[in-house]
Amino acid sequence: MTASVTHPFSPGACPRLVVKVGSALLVDPAGDVRREWLASLVADIADAIAAGQRIVIVSSGAIALGARRLKLPAGGRASLEDAQAAAATGQIALSGCWAELLHGHGLTAAQMLVTLDDLEDRRRYLNAAATLDRLLALGVVPVVNENDSVATAEIRFGDNDRLAARIGQAAGAQGVLLLSDVDGLYTANPGTDPNATLIPEVTRLDARIRAMADSGSASGMGSGGMVSKLEAARIALSAGAHLAIASGRVPHPLARFIESGHGTVFRAAGPARARKAWLAGRLTARGRIAVDAGAVAALGQGKSLLPAGATAVEGRFLRGDVIDIAGPDGALVARGLAEYDADDATRIIGLRTAALADVLGQPPRACLVHRDHLVLL
Repeated sequence: MTASVTHPFSPGACPRLVVKVGSALLVDPAGDVRREWLASLVADIADAIAAGQRIVIVSSGAIALGARRLKLPAGGRASLEDAQAAAATGQIALSGCWAELLHGHGLTAAQMLVTLDDLEDRRRYLNAAATLDRLLALGVVPVVNENDSVATAEIRFGDNDRLAARIGQAAGAQGVLLLSDVDGLYTANPGTDPNATLIPEVTRLDARIRAMADSGSASGMGSGGMVSKLEAARIALSAGAHLAIASGRVPHPLARFIESGHGTVFRAAGPARARKAWLAGRLTARGRIAVDAGAVAALGQGKSLLPAGATAVEGRFLRGDVIDIAGPDGALVARGLAEYDADDATRIIGLRTAALADVLGQPPRACLVHRDHLVLL
């Protein structure tokens, strides 16, 4: 790999990198591993590690591989039970393949299976982060996948794009690369619009960029798509990591991306505080507080959320739970840790601070969410 350190994903600029590989790239329609292609990617990874980079792999493919071995219909996705059985069977084959190919380059692989709860719960998230940090320090290549054998529709990531971004956050990575069957984000669906153009760089993930995915530029592969990739970009950027979408439909896809720069890079503005990055990257919340336009403006200035600016409370949450904060139009503007439980929050919304003690019957906390435990989305 002969890349300039100026490339944001090169070993010199990105000490820790997460590489996500989807099922459509790794497994062929017959349910077999695309071994020659995978070997070329592993060679790229070995070169990057030799140049000083530490790499985490987020690999799909367990369900597809297991379904073939168990001869299950619909690729193992006809039912939740089939998917769980296929995942349990295919994960052994998937991990074995990665371990064998990495071993051929003198590298040791480690398997990590995680669930949504493992990364949403703060204590378990820190445990996962510590494991990743130690493995990378030892020169081991973690191979991560969602634990589909126990995940259900209610407690799962659902796609490995968002999982990769969360793992990047936990690993302290500077970059997350999503290898895909599309080569980046386009202004429109390139399959139907001949005027669609590739967007090489995104510096602000705003409504205009999101609309490009909503209008049909999703790839449609696997369980993800362009919408999930933009959500992954949001998570990565909130953690201060760049994210890229690049084609995996070529041999040596990592090296080709670094050398050519062809793809879409979402650039992070800068590093984020660890606790706030964890909050921003969460996919679940226990409740929601709606606020008025004045509160939205105050939050944007770095202030805490006061009861006076709140207009409604939804959900059942306790003090310390993660809650979302939504503006007058319903759009999420922030996320943070509740200073009150839902019942007390409902009693004091819209009130000035001076009135809180009379309503609560005790000395109040001044805010619903303190600025030190709040992150803008």
